[in-house]
Amino acid sequence: MTKLQHGILLSAVNTVRIEQNALSALALALQQPDLCRAFAEAVAAIAATRGRLIVTGMGKSGIIGRKIAATMTSTGTPSLFIHPAEASHGDLGMITPEDIVLAVTWSGETTELGDIIAYCRRFGAKLIVVTSRADSTAGRAADICLTLPLVREACPNQLAPTSSTTLQAVLGDALAVALIEERGFSESDFLLFHPGGRLGAQLTTVEQIMGTGPEIPVIHSQATLMDATVEMSRKRYGGTAVVDDGGRLVGAFTDGDLRRAFASGDLNGFITDHMSVQPLSVAPTTLLPDALRIMNDNAVSVLFVCEADDRLVGVVHLHDMLRAGIA
Repeated sequence: MTKLQHGILLSAVNTVRIEQNALSALALALQQPDLCRAFAEAVAAIAATRGRLIVTGMGKSGIIGRKIAATMTSTGTPSLFIHPAEASHGDLGMITPEDIVLAVTWSGETTELGDIIAYCRRFGAKLIVVTSRADSTAGRAADICLTLPLVREACPNQLAPTSSTTLQAVLGDALAVALIEERGFSESDFLLFHPGGRLGAQLTTVEQIMGTGPEIPVIHSQATLMDATVEMSRKRYGGTAVVDDGGRLVGAFTDGDLRRAFASGDLNGFITDHMSVQPLSVAPTTLLPDALRIMNDNAVSVLFVCEADDRLVGVVHLHDMLRAGIA
């Protein structure tokens, strides 16, 4: 490592440590009565509002505000970011008395927030302020003031917002997570807001992609090897389920079973002599990553889907996983 590289590494480690210390200060502050009480009041107020959470902030605080609004929106709290300058030129009309406003300002003296604060006072919209100075203009105007601890910036000149914006972002995450827990926001709820991409696939259930009804390759337990061969040829799964009179899964027959049957059996023989008993199956609510793990662990490319009483309701192939983006 060169002297230059060593110096750069020390600078990076120092930055991380300074911001770690800032987060430790925030964790300690949240355990103190004032911030603890204000935080609980903020969560209760946001959870109870019949409108939206309107987030605002200027400069770097505004960028953090956008992130907070995005996190809130994706986790069950309808949110909207409004830029303070745009608010003064017409966007104040987006705020209704049923909304609750979250203003992020480190100093609490951000001039551009003045019109939003005045609007909240005039029309009765509740105002939550995140600031490091409770005695600032914004802090005094707040219905709920979340006072962050004064911390050292990682910037050597103590000018660029670094540790301060880290605290703002983490407090926003803390609010969002508390609201998730307050509302009982579940994985399935999360999927509603994230239907696309790999994240959506991770939270998709087998029920959402499985073949059903006439798509399922299925024969009765009294069927013959020929019946199984015909059914497999008609469907795309490379196998067929075997069910009893009640539609319960009692066996499975695959291409591999067929090759072995040709060597030792006759096409008119009963399928029960050639099928695999106690075949692998999953419930409709199984998440795709769990279903894929079962396939990989058992070296199979198809799973049958059954209700709790073993009644066959669907089938899923490895190719369906690929199309869903899970593999």
